[in-house]
Amino acid sequence: MASPSVFSLFCMFSFLLGMADAHYFSQNFYRRSCPKALSVIRTAVHKAVAKEPRMGASLLRLHFHDCFVLGCDASILLDDTATFTGEKTAGPNNNSVRGYEVIDTIKSQLESLCPGVVSCADIVTVAARDSVVALGGPTWSLNLGRRDSITASFSTANSDLPGASLNLDALISAFDKKGFTAKEMVVLSGTHTIGVAQCKNFRGRIYNENNINAAFARSKQRICPNSGGDENLSGLDGTPNNFDNVYFKSLTEKKGLLHSDQQLYNGGSTDSIVEAYSTDSTAFFTDVANAMIKMANLNLLTGTQGEIRTNCRKINRS
Repeated sequence: MASPSVFSLFCMFSFLLGMADAHYFSQNFYRRSCPKALSVIRTAVHKAVAKEPRMGASLLRLHFHDCFVLGCDASILLDDTATFTGEKTAGPNNNSVRGYEVIDTIKSQLESLCPGVVSCADIVTVAARDSVVALGGPTWSLNLGRRDSITASFSTANSDLPGASLNLDALISAFDKKGFTAKEMVVLSGTHTIGVAQCKNFRGRIYNENNINAAFARSKQRICPNSGGDENLSGLDGTPNNFDNVYFKSLTEKKGLLHSDQQLYNGGSTDSIVEAYSTDSTAFFTDVANAMIKMANLNLLTGTQGEIRTNCRKINRS
């Protein structure tokens, strides 16, 4: 029998390598190793959101604040230790980011079902998607197989997470740094259609800015006094528990709660994008799903990189 040619061996090797890559990161990653993983995550998220609708926005924000630092690697979940400072106490996250306990619950359930198989990074990513669905938003397909980081970056969390005080150019720049277009920045900002903000993050806007609806400002001043009440909460739009396009309609009426929100509709280059989404929720849903897929793939650890934590709050060797 003739020996296989070098070319045939090369083709076989390339095929097997492609199969390996697909195994490392695919929609069916847990099909055999933990077939109930997605249903466990979905059930837990829907239960948490049913108990507290605000949790849907919190889990979505947790995902964003994870991916925009080192990538979608669950670095945000690591607790500080005597010798390690993580991201939880960075300015944008401290006493602000929530949902850690929901992730802990899901991880515990999955460790009982499939020990050492499902990464914390995948849990955070899927939970964000399922939270949007639970509040009436679109779904999207996700490749799975992310692995968990063994480090975190307090400094990058402070420098790279866009804040509520940013102007339009700074917002565009912050998202461009992560590979997003201005339109994708607008559509991802549109996820502020769910959730709430603390008074300290919108006080300056409702007392000092002119591009704001006067009645809207007065209504928010009743929630957020000029001094004190820093942690008082207000919905980011008029329907904070429904994933819809009301956020964009609010911007066209000068009812953006955060300075950074209203910057998207303030006589600048993104006005037309906001106007389009304010009248077309279908386009918003399609575009936000695509942008979320893109964000979920930022700087991933796959294959043998990182690890699969058994406890999302600490690396395995600690």
